[in-house]
Amino acid sequence: MAFLFLPEQLISTLVLLLVLALYVKCSRSKNPLYINWPIIGILPSLVLNFYRFHDYVNHLLSFSGHSFKVPIASMGSFVTCDPANVQHIFTSNHANYPKGEGFADIFNVTSGSLFTADGESCRRQRARYQSALSSPGFVAFTTKCCHDKVEKGLLPFFTRAARNRTLLDINDLIGRLVFDLYATSVFDVDPGLLSFDMPPVQLADAMDTVMEVGFFQIIVPAFCWKVMRSLNIGPERKLAAAQAVLRGFTMEMIETRRKIGTHIGPEEQAPASSSMDILSNFIDDLEYNTDDLLQATLITHMIAGRDTISTTLPWVFYNLAKNPHVVSRIRNELAPLVSRKETFIASTTMTFEPEEVKALVYLQATLMESLRLYPPIPIERKAVAASDVMPSGHEVCAQDIIIVSLYSMGRMEDLWGADCKEYKPERWLSKDGVMLRHVPSHKFLAFNSGPRLCLGKDIAITQMKTVVASVMWSFDMEVFGDQGIEPKLSCLLQMKNGLKLKVQKREM
Repeated sequence: MAFLFLPEQLISTLVLLLVLALYVKCSRSKNPLYINWPIIGILPSLVLNFYRFHDYVNHLLSFSGHSFKVPIASMGSFVTCDPANVQHIFTSNHANYPKGEGFADIFNVTSGSLFTADGESCRRQRARYQSALSSPGFVAFTTKCCHDKVEKGLLPFFTRAARNRTLLDINDLIGRLVFDLYATSVFDVDPGLLSFDMPPVQLADAMDTVMEVGFFQIIVPAFCWKVMRSLNIGPERKLAAAQAVLRGFTMEMIETRRKIGTHIGPEEQAPASSSMDILSNFIDDLEYNTDDLLQATLITHMIAGRDTISTTLPWVFYNLAKNPHVVSRIRNELAPLVSRKETFIASTTMTFEPEEVKALVYLQATLMESLRLYPPIPIERKAVAASDVMPSGHEVCAQDIIIVSLYSMGRMEDLWGADCKEYKPERWLSKDGVMLRHVPSHKFLAFNSGPRLCLGKDIAITQMKTVVASVMWSFDMEVFGDQGIEPKLSCLLQMKNGLKLKVQKREM
């Protein structure tokens, strides 16, 4: 009867041989974090290191010469941070590297809008967006919104925390500030999230969910999340609920505006006091005549502005709290502005006008340095339309997926020097320190590059400079304890557990 046990012995032997083979493969690998298994590719390594995804990819790219191609469960993927490849993908041969249908499937809540558009639709919508964002009325409207929200919303929180010696979660606070700011600029409605009673942030949480689930969908094979979506399970169930919240809110805003009428007609006929919010600019545009497209467009505006700034500013304050000498230089740059304000009293807070801070070079350098180390969008996903050869020599095939690591680009010694992991705003200054040093967008991709260069770049920088200048002039801060600051797994490089700061009024 011994032959009855033969199948079990055979299976045990095969399992043992497989384990030995895996051990030999790992021990012989020059890079144990990067093992390309048959059929499943690097999926096991990716799963094991998913919790530290960006550092894991950065390690692989450093080891592989800034680019590598590897299948992940039969899905061809090319990962790079090589500036020559980036220029090829985003500028010189950009038509071959669209966002693609897969990207539109992932972010279907913005389907049809500029966020997911390619080709002629992208060019046409960019021109429309540019017209709206650059109109004098809109610029004046957003400038006033930013100043008022900082003065009446943000600074009172700092004043209270300094007086009561309580901690501030700057991540939560900035998130509330920026959501209010962009809800106002898009809908002319202030949700009032930045108030002392700290109301629920359901809409902001829904936007975060879209980005967290989107990250999961970008990284794992498409068939995995598509099965989940069809069954409405796992992250897809959470995503569906978040999308319903966003669509419900935007539809409510659209219907309310239709009942009361738009705030403006053609700009030349609008009274000087009229609002110039985004909804007013698009609601009567015949190209946006379907509710789905109008909703997607409004959600795109919220994502483009709110997510970028609310993700960046906490990292800026983190870096400033860790580097008081940088804060001193910011204050030196602000001092001449303050001296011209006749009504300034040392015991009060100071809110700077967006126009005042535009020309401040060192202040902008502090922002750029934070964007280098902590880009709000840490990876970019591109599709491949036709087979091509990269400047690095790697071949990509039609239907492959390209992942560009902005996080790794900011940590390349070849670009930034041996001190690339240090926070040094001075690296952005000219030799005489009076001008910003130009860095090509294919080397610094925080605001994208080529035909998709960020349309709201100047608005975002000015708003962030306004916030940082107003806070750092009046308050000192330090990071509380050892919080283990780390990024969330998301399409945004948000702080996973927030950032608690100790704040005190600056002595002048």
